[in-house]
Amino acid sequence: MKSNACRGAFVAGALLACLAVGCSKPATPPAVNAARPAEERYALTGEILRIDAERKVLVVRHDEIKGYMPAMTMEFIVSAADLALAKPGRQIRAEMVPSKTGDFRLEKIWPDDKVSADTVTAAARQLREDTHNRGKSAYREVGEKVPSFALYDQNGGVVQSDRFAGKQIMLNFIFTRCPVATMCPAATAKMVQTQKRAREAGVKNLELISITLDPAYDTPGVLKEYAEVRGIDTSNFSFLTGPESAIKDLLAQFGVIAEFKGDILQHTLTTLLIDEKGAIKHRTDGSAWEPQDFIARMKK
Repeated sequence: MKSNACRGAFVAGALLACLAVGCSKPATPPAVNAARPAEERYALTGEILRIDAERKVLVVRHDEIKGYMPAMTMEFIVSAADLALAKPGRQIRAEMVPSKTGDFRLEKIWPDDKVSADTVTAAARQLREDTHNRGKSAYREVGEKVPSFALYDQNGGVVQSDRFAGKQIMLNFIFTRCPVATMCPAATAKMVQTQKRAREAGVKNLELISITLDPAYDTPGVLKEYAEVRGIDTSNFSFLTGPESAIKDLLAQFGVIAEFKGDILQHTLTTLLIDEKGAIKHRTDGSAWEPQDFIARMKK
């Protein structure tokens, strides 16, 4: 059984690490301006009918947009990453942004089919209950099993934690807009290095997972673009996002601190190694760890 003193020491240590890298005031924080110039935004649900890749346009049959227009079929401009994820017949929810020139954009696009939504919602509810039941003991120590979850990956598919059964897992938390080189960018670069060196060392059962700290912004399309811009091999590297409640519960259970202060996201970094039976084998806080240390532990 872990003591309150142990948990308190962990949180204090995490906060000190955060301050050391300038993660919160009064040092220069990793500032992220989440606010954008004021513009009209409307919630939209509908079905993708066609894809015009050359024009970066989706033709969507949408439901009534309350306060704006009735149900109809329209063209919407989307990002290259969202275009790459689009499939005719896919149900989506998004934010519609009208422009002064008469065009319409879709942003924050999420899959919205019933099966996927029900799976993710049910898992989030179970995770919330688990976190609540654990109470002050929510933080999972080395040796404890990780909680079950279901989130969306960078391809818009639902990923359930049991998919990784029998695999060794490296898991961390990042967000795509993190501007501090020694934080998320460094953590992602080291995950990529570990992926490459583990393969060279003959580690065949490794899966890497990065879960976003900023699910309101990091949709599947945003995560896909993040991976593609960095040339990341996603054959065994999943970038996950999902309901804010599920992300918060995972943060609590893995001992990661993340909090928006206005438009600034202050956070700590944690990287975990999880064994084939789903138990936490090793953890390190911050981004000063070395890939070879994790690889050595994978081979034991």
